[in-house]
Amino acid sequence: MRESHAKQGPETRSRILDAAERLFMEHGFDGTSMRMITGSANVNLAAVNYHFGSKDALIQEVFTRRLTAMNKERLAALDALLEASGGEPLKPSRIVEAFFGTSLEMAADNDNGGYIFMRLLGRTYTEPNSFVRQFIAEEYSECTGRFLAELYRSLPGVPRDEILWRFHFMMGATSYAIAGTDALQLFAGKFDDSDPARLVPRLMSFLLGGLRGPLPEFQEELPVEHRNAA
Repeated sequence: MRESHAKQGPETRSRILDAAERLFMEHGFDGTSMRMITGSANVNLAAVNYHFGSKDALIQEVFTRRLTAMNKERLAALDALLEASGGEPLKPSRIVEAFFGTSLEMAADNDNGGYIFMRLLGRTYTEPNSFVRQFIAEEYSECTGRFLAELYRSLPGVPRDEILWRFHFMMGATSYAIAGTDALQLFAGKFDDSDPARLVPRLMSFLLGGLRGPLPEFQEELPVEHRNAA
């Protein structure tokens, strides 16, 4: 039996968000109807309208409830590193660990929906939905701005465009890895070593390797010490 208007409390709101998050991850935003969401959450359309008002507002809240907390945790980690550094530039690898380690921790959370959300976030990066991508860009702007500023400060001899590209590559690698091993199985066949707990050290090692890699040949004029500055 669907919940009545009188029972539209916080528990109902959370159930709607959980259902929407999972369905958006599985079917995409356009492929998920409000009927699918209400059916999965066992509520009526009035409950969704009561809490969110529209599908766009519901999508926005699905991201806000996790992105806000994740970015606050990232910034807290960065602040702790800066305080401990005594004003000196941070080691680039520590900056990367503070930013991407937080998202990997969320992706390892199977009990509270973190894994589902991170898969949804990864899907969002590759699907053209201007409303969602614009909203996520706004949510990320302060956080990524501060992290990039610290990377620029820690790698003064590396062109900023190169740092931006590498950050972009790291974001892509993280999203793709979190999406699961389905794609890996396409070209590797049966894949036994898919323990999510082993993903974090594997991926972090890969990200740091990419950050430390030599600069492209068209930037060979840079001093050697800046090619492996991380």
